[in-house]
Amino acid sequence: MDTFRKYLYDQVVHDLDLTEEISDETLYRKIDEVLFAEGKKNRLGGRARLKYREAIFAALRRLDILSIAMDDPSVTEVMVNSAERIYVEKGGGLEPYPDSFTTPEKLLDVIQQIAAAVNRRINEASPMVDARLFDGSRVNVVLPPVALDGPAVTIRRFPKEPVSMEQLIRWGSLTEEAAEFLKVLVQCGYNIFISGGTGTGKTTFLGALAEFIPDTERVITIEDSAELRLRNVKNIVRLESRPANLEGQYEVTIRDLIRNALRMRPDRIIVGEIRSAEALDMLQAMNTGHDGSISTGHANSARDMLSRIETMVLMGMDLPLPAIRSQIASGLDILVHLGRLRDRSRRVMGIYEVTGVKRDKVEICPLYEFREEGMDGDQVRGSLQRSSFRLRNTEKLLARGGRLPGIPDEPEGAHEDAAPSV
Repeated sequence: MDTFRKYLYDQVVHDLDLTEEISDETLYRKIDEVLFAEGKKNRLGGRARLKYREAIFAALRRLDILSIAMDDPSVTEVMVNSAERIYVEKGGGLEPYPDSFTTPEKLLDVIQQIAAAVNRRINEASPMVDARLFDGSRVNVVLPPVALDGPAVTIRRFPKEPVSMEQLIRWGSLTEEAAEFLKVLVQCGYNIFISGGTGTGKTTFLGALAEFIPDTERVITIEDSAELRLRNVKNIVRLESRPANLEGQYEVTIRDLIRNALRMRPDRIIVGEIRSAEALDMLQAMNTGHDGSISTGHANSARDMLSRIETMVLMGMDLPLPAIRSQIASGLDILVHLGRLRDRSRRVMGIYEVTGVKRDKVEICPLYEFREEGMDGDQVRGSLQRSSFRLRNTEKLLARGGRLPGIPDEPEGAHEDAAPSV
């Protein structure tokens, strides 16, 4: 923030009682009064006045200097490393932000504003928080002493309108055939788990998959910070976890919400992301008649995701590994793994069927896999291609009268012994 803008800001704040609720109209009127008085002294033109008017309003009511980035649809991520060092992601690349906060205290004001809007607390005693903004953007904040260089804020932005499966096909994330294949699986109630690394688009893909949920079904969504926007689901209840208060009481965890959701007559349960012991509760829900449930998790491959689920289940209960693997194999039907290629494009790298437990490990069989074909300049050329193995678990498909696209009755390698464990 330039020196004159800070001076104008201080003039506006000086006569305001910030302990009282002030309407936007009143605030704009006060800003205009200061700009009128100072504008005559400094000969401010109309364009400069408008710029300062919006900047001061943003500092008091929005996200201060970050408001410009949040209004730019090409910005997908905002990373505040400290009050002076800010970066944004545009088109898959990082670049420095041209502005900075006047003081670390001003950045702290913005952080407290974000946390208060979703009834979260953040301070030295509780220096980390996940939250969301009014537009659905996901926010993570870390304060000193954990953050050594000052408050750190990471804002993951989402499109104003949820991304549809049609858009993902146009962007080359998957083929039309693979999308139709997943559509049939969702409609027929297959339990699907989406894996991928950070920034691969798991939440976006989950939202696109949810387009295919029949509108006759009741859906319960469960998240740490509510960000899913399922526009085609009418009968929906959205639940959000809650951290403990200063006394360590009244915490509501993802595990609590999954258990409670079972009493809410859901047809499907959608958990935004599995990170810990709630993996056990999610598997139990999938194994107790809630067909068509969907969740996501972080992993570098589909095989790694299965190992992570085993580890997360052990966080919740000390069970023998054979029992955990049996729960995974009977609860999960399909694994969809997402990746981000070297050209920064997000692709579906594979669609796998969970086929059972063999030789002390959960087996998965590739139904579709991404095959790279070369480079077109800086762009990776390739597509998601169907393998020779067909879907073996067809009970849900037959029960609901579903039919898979482009799958021959007896594809080569369809025999059970020929199916590989990836």
